Amino acid sequence: MKYLKNVFLLIFFLPLFFACISNAQNQKDLKEKVLKAIEETSNFAAFTLLDEFGKSKCDYNLTEGKWYEYEPPWHTGQVINALVESYKITKNKSYLDEAVRAGNWWVSLQINDHPKLKGMLNAIHGDGNDNIVFATVSDGTPGLFNLYKITGDKKYAEVATSAGKWMLENMYVPEHGVFYDAVDPKTGEVLKENSPFWPEKKEQTLYDVSRPNNEGSLFKDMYEFTKNEKYKKVFIDLCESLVQKQDEYGLWMDFTPNHKQEGTFHPRFNLWYAESLIEGFDLTGDRRYLEAAAKTLRTYLKAMRKDGTFFYVNYIDGRYNENSVTGSATAFCGILAIRLVKNGYDEFKGSIEKSLNWILTNRFSANHPDPNLRGSVIDTRTRSRQGKIWLTQRDVGTSFGLRFLCDYYNYKFN
Repeated sequence: MKYLKNVFLLIFFLPLFFACISNAQNQKDLKEKVLKAIEETSNFAAFTLLDEFGKSKCDYNLTEGKWYEYEPPWHTGQVINALVESYKITKNKSYLDEAVRAGNWWVSLQINDHPKLKGMLNAIHGDGNDNIVFATVSDGTPGLFNLYKITGDKKYAEVATSAGKWMLENMYVPEHGVFYDAVDPKTGEVLKENSPFWPEKKEQTLYDVSRPNNEGSLFKDMYEFTKNEKYKKVFIDLCESLVQKQDEYGLWMDFTPNHKQEGTFHPRFNLWYAESLIEGFDLTGDRRYLEAAAKTLRTYLKAMRKDGTFFYVNYIDGRYNENSVTGSATAFCGILAIRLVKNGYDEFKGSIEKSLNWILTNRFSANHPDPNLRGSVIDTRTRSRQGKIWLTQRDVGTSFGLRFLCDYYNYKFN
């Protein structure tokens, strides 16, 4: 009888034992796979994407084999952000060294000799828009504050804070919870009547020339760096403005680069705002901000294809245009999903794995014949310029993809 009991126990527990062994091996294999992807993507970001000055090369034209600039201050700032996160995991100092080199380029943009713009950043948008733009600054600042935290060198946070201070003093419309978008770099005048984003629109309203610019959570970082309560209040007021202006879909359709008339929403813009709202929750504990961010992510996950693909042009009614693939949006969705799951939103667990599978699968190989592509995450943009198809592979797929891979590694294995 005792023998039969032992046999029964063996039969019952042996499959569980082997299942545990198999699961442990699978986790080990996955960990190695993610770490390899982090290293390959980091190598591209550090040693190919940054030019001799330390700034991101931005957009690689696939038909010409040439690089073109596109908002280098924020694109470079996000490369810095990703490389710092990669360094924390890999301990590869060359990644941090390259982030420092990029950070030194970024702070060199500080304006010190202009009567009106002293202390501001010369963050020119480019690509046909030769003005300084708020988000071209703020989308890059997370990388500078992250670089300060890891190196202890205050200049990175100080230059970012100085730019934020200038924008607060000159571009803020507190009664409406918005910041004007653009500044003329020659005159130093804030553009309050006509937006460079709507050059053909004759009659423009406040919402055409301004936005509730909380991208990058600049004022939260400024508050944590300086302990100045004024910056904390501005950040929270912007979070409140976002909650008030968010529509039923969790989007901010009144503001560019969404297009309310056409019913299209940008693949990253609304996610930036959602990310700032999660930062708002971290600062205040107000769960309204979390729910607003979750609302945004739900709409984006509906637009995401079953395999994780996210296209550049998406319509509120569910239509989409397949001409451009935006890997940065797939990655950004994953970044937000991880943060929301950590705060109790288990509904997003599956989407994290979907983003991971897509990023792991949709990268140029590390031995690709074109060295300008090796290890990068797919993020294409197809446009037309003077009768010529303008097909580019963009740096943002890699910077957001690397950020996501690092976040996933910490979420799953640390």
